[in-house]
Amino acid sequence: MLQLNFSPFPVLESERLLFRAIRDTDVNEIFALRSNPELMKYIPRPLLTNLEEAREHMKMIQDKIDANEGINWAMTEKGKDKLISLIGFYKTENENYRSEIGYMLLPEYQNKGYITEAIQTLLDYGFNTMGLHSVEAIIDPNNSASEKVLLKNGFLKEAHFHENCFFNGEFIDSVHYSILKRNYIK
Repeated sequence: MLQLNFSPFPVLESERLLFRAIRDTDVNEIFALRSNPELMKYIPRPLLTNLEEAREHMKMIQDKIDANEGINWAMTEKGKDKLISLIGFYKTENENYRSEIGYMLLPEYQNKGYITEAIQTLLDYGFNTMGLHSVEAIIDPNNSASEKVLLKNGFLKEAHFHENCFFNGEFIDSVHYSILKRNYIK
């Protein structure tokens, strides 16, 4: 079975990006991500309404890291300290050597190729350091930007589940993508 250990916290780098631990000073950016209706429209979770909820979200992230259950990074541009994205591995299934990747990017940083670059960095870490066999991504079928970035990174569509999630009083679809370690090309 997969054994994870995120201590010490792994700081990662790509050509333009740095991936560091979330800090208390990131609370405003976390709030900006998780309270933005446009960013959250494809994520079936309630909008954050205040900074205290953002701090609770940050604590939940840190608790998962401390328990070696999952890991999220604060993504920044190299040479700058401002969090521009939350990205990480959620819902790791240790017995299956599989984890779900998730990401959010502040609007002013979109369409620069940052998420494509970030996913490549995390896949490298997931497959070669964590020891994952596969990585999945679950998206809303209307999220064409996320679909494009997943396909660009070598993910394949596995399934389209119809009305499999109940959120905000309605049933919504989800589409599952995945990539196997043997199909990962750096």
